[in-house]
Amino acid sequence: MKYAHLFILMFFPFVSLFAQYYTPDLPHPDTLEVELDDEEIKDLNSGKAVVEESTVMEMLDRVSSISYFKDIYLDIDSMVMNVYGYAPDYVPTFDDSIYAQRIEALARETTIPLTFNSHVKSFIDLYANRRRQQSSRMLGLSYVYFPLFEEYLAKYNLPLELKYLAMVESALNPTAGSRAGAKGLWQFMLATGKDHGLRVTSLLDERYDPMKETIAACQFLQSLYARYEDWFLVLAAYNSGPGTVNKAIIRAGGVKNYWAIWPYLPKETRGYVPAFIAVTYLMNYATEHNIYPVNPGLLLHGTDTVMIHDRLGFDQITECIGVPMQDLVFFNPQYTKRIIPASSDYLCSLRLPTKYALRFVQLEDSIYAYKSKAELNREKIEEKVEEVSDSFVHVVKKGESLKSIANRYHVSVSNIKNWNRIKKDVIHPGQKLTIYRSGSPMAQVGKGSTKSGSKASSSGSGTTTKTHVVKKGETLSSIAKKYGCTVADIKKWNGLKSNTVKVGQKLTIKSGKSASGSKSSKPKSSGKSSKSKKK
Repeated sequence: MKYAHLFILMFFPFVSLFAQYYTPDLPHPDTLEVELDDEEIKDLNSGKAVVEESTVMEMLDRVSSISYFKDIYLDIDSMVMNVYGYAPDYVPTFDDSIYAQRIEALARETTIPLTFNSHVKSFIDLYANRRRQQSSRMLGLSYVYFPLFEEYLAKYNLPLELKYLAMVESALNPTAGSRAGAKGLWQFMLATGKDHGLRVTSLLDERYDPMKETIAACQFLQSLYARYEDWFLVLAAYNSGPGTVNKAIIRAGGVKNYWAIWPYLPKETRGYVPAFIAVTYLMNYATEHNIYPVNPGLLLHGTDTVMIHDRLGFDQITECIGVPMQDLVFFNPQYTKRIIPASSDYLCSLRLPTKYALRFVQLEDSIYAYKSKAELNREKIEEKVEEVSDSFVHVVKKGESLKSIANRYHVSVSNIKNWNRIKKDVIHPGQKLTIYRSGSPMAQVGKGSTKSGSKASSSGSGTTTKTHVVKKGETLSSIAKKYGCTVADIKKWNGLKSNTVKVGQKLTIKSGKSASGSKSSKPKSSGKSSKSKKK
């Protein structure tokens, strides 16, 4: 026994070295001051339970829905990749010691302390066995996105192995979205994305932009490392938020170690770091597991990007150059309403299959011209809607004045000023002005007055104005009889050229005197009205 202490001192360095790369199962739950239910206590050390509670499987399964993959290996000569001569359906398995040795080798090449335990092993089983086909697709997608990830990780002086984090988050599916509301390759939540410069509007969600979201992810990871100085805590905070990690640290007695706070983390976060280690392992040892990258088709080398400098709709692009709508939607998920909100001050990128990108460049002027015609058609529809309404809103354009607007709508400047409670003659571009087509509002607006200076509901000559909504079966003749005026009166008051009216159409009706100058207290035929003297 006298040599026991000497033996322990001699052996301790080897134990420490082994512990650096192999993290044993966590302490028994009875030794932890943490509130867990019976089922959680039972499964605390169960790697399989951690896998089932993770969203990793859901993200992997969604990769299967991407339709652009080709059922061939990325390298056409599969024998070159299959250096071990495995049969196509052979699924290799290895002892824990092999996994530990391989992860130890990876850990020597990074500042991230990669370790091996039962939880990591369960995720290796998921990627290498249970979801082999999806892992092959992820390998193929890595050729698409890893060059971009590595460029910005290096720019921000971050470990290049963090590129595998996107595999855990989204399985490299560019259209991925979680039930919690996270979006994109790096799965940013709305608030976190905005905090790191990602614009989200009714038409645009930059969380789906691979380059912009990658930059945001690098900035976020950099800020988290400045706070924790521990990469596993950084990953946990990336997944569940710094607040959650801080609470777990406090409950663990202030120990800033991922495995120490592991029992105090949310279920999903417990599997987050093990999943990261496992996918890092598999992407480096895929060949040993008889897994090879599947060609992602157009996603790899089949698309180009064009810049858009004016607002465009997906339907306009499809109709002009024939690109399938499904391609536009998949390659450009950031435009959530299929409208590109570009302008001369805010250029937007559009990703297209190469042949359509070339066609877009050739016909770019025609595409924008087509867009202008579509806009004119929309304006015509709006004008028709305005015609059946007594009032509408005019948006002041550059160079317009109250006088030019009054002349355009055949009203007076004083009308416009009264309707909109304007005291001065100064207006500015973008200002909204209410205009009444009848020249007199149907309801009094403040102390507004008509051109004659009387109250909004009547004129100085004793004429009052009201609006009639055309009902089913009504005609101009029946409406004229109802209000004691003539068809000609109604046509003149409303600027109608024909005798046709539609259900729901709004008509201005004036009582007191008809348009021809005669009193309209009693119904008059159109014949008698035509003989009336005009003033």
